[in-house]
Amino acid sequence: MNTFHVIIPARFASTRLPGKPLAKIGALTMIERVYRQAEKSGARSVCVATDDQKIVDEVQRFGGQVILTSAAHVSGTDRVYEAAQKLGLADTDIVVNLQGDEPFVPAENITQVADLVASSNHPMSTLCYPIEAAEDIENPNVVKVVKSAAGHALYFSRATIPYTRNPEEGHPDYFRHIGIYGFNMAFLKQYAELSESSLEQAEKLEQLRVLENGFSIAIAVAQLEPPAGIDTPEDLVAANQLVEQLREE
Repeated sequence: MNTFHVIIPARFASTRLPGKPLAKIGALTMIERVYRQAEKSGARSVCVATDDQKIVDEVQRFGGQVILTSAAHVSGTDRVYEAAQKLGLADTDIVVNLQGDEPFVPAENITQVADLVASSNHPMSTLCYPIEAAEDIENPNVVKVVKSAAGHALYFSRATIPYTRNPEEGHPDYFRHIGIYGFNMAFLKQYAELSESSLEQAEKLEQLRVLENGFSIAIAVAQLEPPAGIDTPEDLVAANQLVEQLREE
């Protein structure tokens, strides 16, 4: 296993679910659940990067490390870079950007994405997982990814990709993108210096800034299937139901 650092971007002003890092899932806030999963991954350090003092206060309450960042960042990765700078990470350090709305992400997947960027010739890495439910294929909140046979991402979209022209002939495999990224610090700096791209703006997917500027992203199927992230009030209800179910078992 490679040495790596986890930084969790957490923004209070989410469009679809304002204040979601502080939303309760069972007895814990969402941000605490994400943090605890990151701690299980074997990371050398775990830190929350946020633009809101209420989230700072919550992370400090449960004993986590947190950095207050600018509110002007257009993506979570831009926020991660500011925090990484303040942590004094070296260019060769591996940084994992773990989204603050993935409270059930398996720790093994965090380690996997760090190892993937360390072992590949791509400057960035991420994960995906097969989609089985038909409603997820059509759902714009479930981000799809198309990948090459060589193991790099070709495109990410909220649309249904790949498109099946002749469905009577069957359909290709669909993959859900999992919102977790690995970088080395040198590329993270390079990413932050790039302007927000047109595809990124259209799809509201920060990873498209990388592809549109000609860089590649290593991608692998996650070792363990993660439950979906929390994007909407309905997702939050489902997350609480899952916690209640697990408690009963």
